[in-house]
Amino acid sequence: MDGELWDVTDAAGTPTGVTHRRGDPDFPAGRFHVVASVCVVRGDGLVLITRRAAEKDWPLAWEFPAGSALAGETSVEGAVRELAEETGVRVEGADLQFVGRVVEETALFDFYVTFLPGDPVLELDPEEVCESAWVPLAQALRRSDDGEMAGPWTPRLAQLGARLEELVDP
Repeated sequence: MDGELWDVTDAAGTPTGVTHRRGDPDFPAGRFHVVASVCVVRGDGLVLITRRAAEKDWPLAWEFPAGSALAGETSVEGAVRELAEETGVRVEGADLQFVGRVVEETALFDFYVTFLPGDPVLELDPEEVCESAWVPLAQALRRSDDGEMAGPWTPRLAQLGARLEELVDP
């Protein structure tokens, strides 16, 4: 979403009182914004991955639903909102289990997992997502290894994939 405002945070994720408009140059050096993502696990153990719309950066690459927390939102609130906006899947913050955080150049990437009974109905936002798939977690991780996931996902899953596997396939 062009023009969205992000809280600028310190390395711990604490807002500094400064905001940054997405797309504006000169993001403050040594500062971050929060990006949050959710791995949805349905009743049969398969996980939801989505394919980015052709007009977005990393076009047609796969990912777990994700996006930047908006100014005033916590990481969990951003994760819940982004999941609902991109896929139509609605969860409460209390439904999310923290997988871990990856510190990127200008982002603090927070990854969550949620477990939903049955087979959730998806309502994909065509501006964000062109396709979705329910796959075994191992296949999602292989897609990352094979370069089918959006570029930022390779280091994210290298750091958090094993922890995600522990939570999804105990």
